[in-house]
Amino acid sequence: MEIYDAVIIGAGPSGIICAGRAAERGRKVLLLEKKSSLAKKLLISGKGRCNLTNAGNIDKFLTEFSPSGIFLRNVFNRFFNKELCNLFEKLGVVLKTERGGRIFPRSDKAGDILGALEKYLKINHVSVKTGEEVENIVTSGASIEVLTSRAKYYAKKMVIATGGLSYPETGCTGFGFKLAEKLGHKIIEPRPGLVGLVVKEDAAKKLQGLSLENVEVTLLAQGKIYEKIFGDMLFTHYGISGPIVLDLSNKVCDLIKEGKETCVSINLKPALNFQKLDSRLLREFSASPNKTVKNIFVTLLPQRLIIEFLKRSGVDANLKANQVSKETRRELVKNLFDFRFHISKVRPIEEAIVTRGGVNTKEINPKTMESRLVKNLYFCGEVIDVDAKTGGYNMQAAFSTGYVCGENL
Repeated sequence: MEIYDAVIIGAGPSGIICAGRAAERGRKVLLLEKKSSLAKKLLISGKGRCNLTNAGNIDKFLTEFSPSGIFLRNVFNRFFNKELCNLFEKLGVVLKTERGGRIFPRSDKAGDILGALEKYLKINHVSVKTGEEVENIVTSGASIEVLTSRAKYYAKKMVIATGGLSYPETGCTGFGFKLAEKLGHKIIEPRPGLVGLVVKEDAAKKLQGLSLENVEVTLLAQGKIYEKIFGDMLFTHYGISGPIVLDLSNKVCDLIKEGKETCVSINLKPALNFQKLDSRLLREFSASPNKTVKNIFVTLLPQRLIIEFLKRSGVDANLKANQVSKETRRELVKNLFDFRFHISKVRPIEEAIVTRGGVNTKEINPKTMESRLVKNLYFCGEVIDVDAKTGGYNMQAAFSTGYVCGENL
């Protein structure tokens, strides 16, 4: 009977680096993946560019995570962005740093990251089996039995690295949650993280495809301000999305679950204050008294947004500048700072970039990634209840937990 030192279930970023590191240390490792190829979700991350980490320090990283992210401090101290970048550069990937400290392959191709990971597996002689789905685990006895759709394997140790519930077509179906629960672990309720927001107003659908750059979005619920984020956003067929909206979505999800009415206020001109913007409008109206309001606003807003903005402000787009009252002008200025949309719900977890929730961090040893409840059972990656905002933080968490897990197999 052939016995592996470790069987790792799930060949995403965390599972691959875990397998590679364990084998690098001389362990006999089997990596199982139910899909026909490895790391399908990685290939679509960062819009196909793969934002694999961020240049920030550990303290900065932890502020970007949900409260349970403090669990990651130990693994970040042992394997962090510098070590990750060094590993990929040794594997032949040239990296670059962009705005906000986001680190990408210089080629802008996620496939180069996957290629390096596959090389890491190959040079360390990891046995990889794809198209093989795990059906059951038996932990009683001298070794762990792993039963798949094709065979039965035996291992001294087992790792669950199956991801969450987002993008199920990539293989993330929540199987790891069910398996962990069956083995006695508590699962923090899975819910969508970094996901689009559905709005009540029809305006968003009319603006579908329009991107807004350098705006500030404020999240409000029942009159209270919860968060403000500056950056870029996007209108979609269902509502709003884009980097800053995704970063707000986790809090929106929680507020809606609490039964609170939520809305977002878009400051379309965050670099200006009320007086400066009012004075600018007054100058432009005075300089071109016979111009229509919609033509004057060409210098202020994207063309596609103007008509909808004026409609929402109750102003006739064809009104002449010399017909605009002081009160109307000030209302326009007010709305440029406070263009609101009311949230009805978040998009489903299947569309989320990450899954929030998962195996309770209190039941995992942060130094080894071993279960505190089941000996020789380990976890790494998105199956664990840690999640962060956009910017490469979630990917680094996957790599760090995977690497440290591999060091302890």
